[in-house]
Amino acid sequence: MSTDSTKPSPAATASGSGQIGLAAAVSIGIGGMVGAGIFSILGVVAQASHNAMWLAFAIGGVVALLSTYSYAKLGATFPSAGGAVHFLVKSFGDGIFAGGLNLFMWLGYIISLALYATAFGGYAATFVTTTPSPLLLKSLAVASVAVLTLVNAFGAQLMGRSETAIVAIKVAILILFAAVGLFFVKPANLSPALWPGTESILFGAGVLFIGYEGFGLVTNAAGDMRNPRKLLPQALYTSVILVIALYLAVSVTVSGNLTDAEIERAKDYALAQAARPFLGEFGFRLIAIAALFSTASAINATLFGSANVCYMIARDGELPRDLSRTEWRGATNGLLLTAALVVVVMLAFDLSGIAMMGSAAFLLIYAAVNGGHLLVLRQTGANAVIVWLSLITCVVMFVILSIYTWQQQPAAIMALVLIAAASFIAEWAYRRLTGRVIKDLGLDRRV
Repeated sequence: MSTDSTKPSPAATASGSGQIGLAAAVSIGIGGMVGAGIFSILGVVAQASHNAMWLAFAIGGVVALLSTYSYAKLGATFPSAGGAVHFLVKSFGDGIFAGGLNLFMWLGYIISLALYATAFGGYAATFVTTTPSPLLLKSLAVASVAVLTLVNAFGAQLMGRSETAIVAIKVAILILFAAVGLFFVKPANLSPALWPGTESILFGAGVLFIGYEGFGLVTNAAGDMRNPRKLLPQALYTSVILVIALYLAVSVTVSGNLTDAEIERAKDYALAQAARPFLGEFGFRLIAIAALFSTASAINATLFGSANVCYMIARDGELPRDLSRTEWRGATNGLLLTAALVVVVMLAFDLSGIAMMGSAAFLLIYAAVNGGHLLVLRQTGANAVIVWLSLITCVVMFVILSIYTWQQQPAAIMALVLIAAASFIAEWAYRRLTGRVIKDLGLDRRV
């Protein structure tokens, strides 16, 4: 399929099914960002940027906000349940590049799942012992994936119905944590005199990007919005700005209540540890429970979503059709393959390595979406300067993060290079073997 050079009809761009309003769309964005990421990445970010962690979150927020502009324009012009998958095909056409990026995006979701499951293991272990062994952490993480794969096999409704409530509860707990914790902040802990070098702050901003990447989920709901051209940008900007404010408050609270050494010792459950100084054991357990619910719901939702992406890619011809076949109850081969690959990533890397790989992967994906946007500017009517800024910031943050990852965990960056290469090689090989083409993912198709 070649890139569509004609502007979508007003009906396609101005109206959808009308099932999703502004509040629901904002909830999707906040839920996608304030998922397991904030509970799992804090310790890793602090390891890089120390007591300037809040500044790293601010820089990461600016990068995310710039990409929000691109997603808002693309989503309003090409409303579809396919989101970024649809944008890439519309921008680059049906070719190895777009197809390879779609496969890489699916693998990026697998890395995210590994991060969420590893975080689940870290918080779950606090209910067992104060000195968990690596075997216990890995076992709890693998168990969470196995259990939630079964949940998806029996029907994601088992947890899907409670997803909105879980989002509301975890956001409320984080607001309570920040609101109370800010009164107990020790100013000395936040002193600029203790800030690390600029490169360390930028390293932290790169590592935490996976905590922002979920805003793109809002574009997947564009086809169900009453007026996506107006509603989608409002939902995107509102959700991103609110999450930036929340992340800043949480990061200041953590750095203001714990020293760098204390955060390092509790790296796998830093957010819960930060509640101890002012909320005691009750606060620690409250945050730990919120983290378990949050990571479990994130694993469930991402398993469902990534397995669906795998299913749709297979159904539309980008992967073998056997992956779209249901083996047992609702468990497709795509779901089982996704879960198996998540376990492989978890066993191969620790929390830090997975976080670095995940952020790097999504920085590349967002850079690709921005780069593709430059090819369809006439259709979206976007400001070229802002799109260029968005592309450049994503690329610069990716380079900075790659340097840091190479210094800290060279195996992680090598694995990411191999994953990216494998995505494009697999796409090329499968096209040669089957002669397949990507089917259009417009409003009439749901991903």
